[in-house]
Amino acid sequence: MNEPKNKRPVIVGLFILTGIFFLIGGILIIGNLHSTFSKKISISTVFDNVNGLQPGNNIWFSGVKIGTVKKIEFFGMSQVKVIMNINNESKQYIRKDAKVKISTDGLIGNKILVIYGGTFSSPEIEEGDTLLNEKILSTEDILNTFQQNNLNVLALTKKLAAGEGTIGKLLNNDSIYYNISETIKSLQKASENAQVLLASLSNFSEKMNTKGTLANDLVTDTSVFYSLKTSVLNFQRISDSATVFVNNLKIATDNTKSPVGILLHDEQTGTDLKTTISNLKTSSEKLDKDLEALQHNFLLRRYFNKEAKKNKKQ
Repeated sequence: MNEPKNKRPVIVGLFILTGIFFLIGGILIIGNLHSTFSKKISISTVFDNVNGLQPGNNIWFSGVKIGTVKKIEFFGMSQVKVIMNINNESKQYIRKDAKVKISTDGLIGNKILVIYGGTFSSPEIEEGDTLLNEKILSTEDILNTFQQNNLNVLALTKKLAAGEGTIGKLLNNDSIYYNISETIKSLQKASENAQVLLASLSNFSEKMNTKGTLANDLVTDTSVFYSLKTSVLNFQRISDSATVFVNNLKIATDNTKSPVGILLHDEQTGTDLKTTISNLKTSSEKLDKDLEALQHNFLLRRYFNKEAKKNKKQ
């Protein structure tokens, strides 16, 4: 009877022990604490401000967790040295020229370290290496920047309200506004004139494309073009000949020994020529009178009457 009573505590102890083992295993699996027992190397980096980073925060590389923050300690006068535990199997992917920056796990999550960059030409990290870091603006820095921007905007607004600068004058000086308005109107008018000109050019272009017109013949018909070219060359030759003639005439008039020069420069010759012309006129009048007298002569009257009848019949 005593034997069954002794077995019960043993069985209960075994169940409790088994439950404890399962509980520890579940905690290790869920919390990923099994990595605690994996081999690690320690590297470090130095920040001016860790922005709330704490030991135990995760370290990520290309979206994969590769370690945790081991220790945070002051370094130098005001800097902070962060010692990181990196899984030994991940060190082959991290190079000595890689950089470290502080980020957050989500929008409002815990602070994390992110290792990024690096080139294949650089060797992989080793125990005790120190990586460079990238300075990240903190929330306080961002707020300070916004505050400074607000001050700058306020100062700019005051200057604009006071009429300082080009934009301030534009906002406060009506004459400048009217001048700009008139300039814009002038530009609009010029644009309208340009549109009219373009329409005229388009119309002219359409007429050039219309078959049978002179413009189209000049552009498309080579025979018309060559005829026009020939005419232009002939006009050029005529112009050249006229130029030569005028030059020769000028030379002749300048020469006092030539007939034209004598007529233009010798007064005596001009007087004689006028006298000759006057004598010819007088002789012509006398000759007309003599011919009229011959017509009334009885010897030649019959001949002239016969000629008059013949002309009348014709």
